[in-house]
Amino acid sequence: MGTRHVVVMGVSGSGKTTVATGIAAATGFAFAEADEFHPAANVAKMAAGQPLTDEDRWPWLAELARWMTERAEAGESTVMACSALRRSYRDVLRSGPPSVDFVLVDGSVEVIRERMAAREGHYMPVSLLDSQIATLEPLQVDESGVVLDVALTPGELVRQAVEWLGGPPTA
Repeated sequence: MGTRHVVVMGVSGSGKTTVATGIAAATGFAFAEADEFHPAANVAKMAAGQPLTDEDRWPWLAELARWMTERAEAGESTVMACSALRRSYRDVLRSGPPSVDFVLVDGSVEVIRERMAAREGHYMPVSLLDSQIATLEPLQVDESGVVLDVALTPGELVRQAVEWLGGPPTA
């Protein structure tokens, strides 16, 4: 059995990081927060309320694929929190490791808006949520993935994701 590479995706405020760190804790997969791979120019743009362009994103997505590929070559499974809103972005992520599974946390805009409003110290303003929702392209039938309801508790989201992935690794 090879390595597994999981991308927990969705719009900002959907709980990607919480779910991804929960999966990492349950499975022992290496965790990465995709936002931490952004160059400073991208972070500054988002903090100023300006959506990123695809030109801003391509090098960042390639770096994420490279990170997963390096872990795969080292025999390490990974889980990453990454918006991965468009099919073309997911295609770049899939270009690195042997396979990538996607866990889409999706659902009520109201729930997501409430969560975003409650967060402190995050650079993504609530004002960009609408552009993210407009950008989100659902998983296609040929993409390995599962959609989980954002209204569930973080613990239940993690449980369902780990179950979908085939359960925690056996010792």
